[in-house]
Amino acid sequence: MQFQLSGQQIEVTQALRDHATAKLDRLTRLDDKLISLVIVLSVDKLQQCAEGTLGVTGTTLHAEAAEPDMYASIDIVFDKLVSQLRKHREKISDKHQQEAREARLYG
Repeated sequence: MQFQLSGQQIEVTQALRDHATAKLDRLTRLDDKLISLVIVLSVDKLQQCAEGTLGVTGTTLHAEAAEPDMYASIDIVFDKLVSQLRKHREKISDKHQQEAREARLYG
């Protein structure tokens, strides 16, 4: 999986990079076929913003968070991406189960 962490008008320190990389394990445990993850960090007045785009087979998931603390923003973005990935995987497995049921009934 490709992982990119960048900052808009903010320097991405090694501590921020380590924090985001540590959170990456949560996503890879859910699905090992992830294509890419792009995290963009920015500062908007007093808000520390994090934006994540996760490329998954068949779709792209996106999440944003704005908090006073950059680490909290990163945590929230990963939490949102994890819940979206779980929902996406359930949708795919439900679809496959429904197709298998229909094949047994009509096949």
